[in-house]
Amino acid sequence: MLFDWAQQPFHTLIITFVFAPYFASAVAPDAARGQELWGLATGIGGLAIALSSPVLGAIADATGPRKPWIFVFSVIGILACASLWFALPGAGHVTLVLIAVALAVFGMEFAAVFNNAMMPDLVPRSDLGRLSGSAWGLGYVGGLLSLVLVLGFMSAQPDTGRTLLGLQPVFGLDAAMREGDRAAGPLTALWYALFVLPMFLFTPDVARRKAATGAIREGLRRLSETLRRLPGERSYFSFLLSSMFYRDALNALYAFGGIYAAGVLSWSITQIGLFGILANVTGALGAWLGGRMDKAFGPKTVVSLSIIVLTACALLVISTTREEILFVKLSGATSLPDIAFFVAGAFIGAAGGSIQAASRTLLVDQVPRERVTEAFGLYALSGKATSFIGPFAIALATGYFASEAFGLSTQDAQRLGVTPILALFLIGLVLMPFVKSRHQEVAESAEGR
Repeated sequence: MLFDWAQQPFHTLIITFVFAPYFASAVAPDAARGQELWGLATGIGGLAIALSSPVLGAIADATGPRKPWIFVFSVIGILACASLWFALPGAGHVTLVLIAVALAVFGMEFAAVFNNAMMPDLVPRSDLGRLSGSAWGLGYVGGLLSLVLVLGFMSAQPDTGRTLLGLQPVFGLDAAMREGDRAAGPLTALWYALFVLPMFLFTPDVARRKAATGAIREGLRRLSETLRRLPGERSYFSFLLSSMFYRDALNALYAFGGIYAAGVLSWSITQIGLFGILANVTGALGAWLGGRMDKAFGPKTVVSLSIIVLTACALLVISTTREEILFVKLSGATSLPDIAFFVAGAFIGAAGGSIQAASRTLLVDQVPRERVTEAFGLYALSGKATSFIGPFAIALATGYFASEAFGLSTQDAQRLGVTPILALFLIGLVLMPFVKSRHQEVAESAEGR
């Protein structure tokens, strides 16, 4: 469970609420271009995972232990996150920043693939939903605490020089050079390195099954067999397709939410941070409650309900500007758009926590235990196959609508640029009826005992 606590600040501080909007507002030439470039960087990192995770997952299943893989990719993620400190304001070194972001995505996400694969060996299937939900909930608490540390003590407004708590930044961080925002990278790296240690020291790993020399051939053979069988395994295949779309929509919503709020609602980093604090609080509650709902009603029900809630929230976000809500014009200056965005953020946090926790359980239901790392590799592939398509689609749509041919404002270009999120959620929901869960048979088996 502490792995999720260790890794969540990467998603909270880097991908969503602090560094991403800082990059768009202070490093990139303008907000729309920043959204476009951020989509390219996260997309490239996702593409690298998509191309390699199933193969490495199959090799890991053939050899056995997962911790060595987690260690290697953790080192990549830690170094890449730490290097974000050098992302100075101004557009003179954007390419290097984007390379670091892509490497951070690659390392951190890959470490999670192998960590997730350890879960079925730790608890019975009947407790898997509760473990996954509690772990996600703990992760959100970690993300919340890290966000409070950054906003309350490190990240200051350039105009006031004060943090969210009205304090001078610690360690003499320079507000004019945005050192508090840039410090999110090194803090994420240090946080992860510290709190991932209990997993390495105390969580049992599976025994080595065979020497590494023959593992590549065996892993590739097993993966080839799985890919040949996959279209005939309707439930497994449908789940991978469905999760490919709804997880990419959720990741895009997380990745571009802060950038969108900064560009369309003109929110400051502090306001975006408050939004993030709210989303992490509801995310922790949602993941914990989702784990209990998973145990009671099964992961398929939790996933389907969460998709519906997230689709409605995405529509609310896209339809909100300073002048309108749900595409309805507002009269005069009002705080209603801010309130609507905060409400959407609360439900996105809750539903996002639930769907990610339940998805891990639902995947385990699709395969036997000896294929679970390979399955999480394919799960990463199915997510990352559109994790680069989604950001690329947003990048292309944003650039397309921002072109002179349309004559749209930067805000309107950003709004239209994130509309692919809605389509991705709906496709994922349509595929869910074809997915089966073992929840019912596990419950019946427990009653029989």
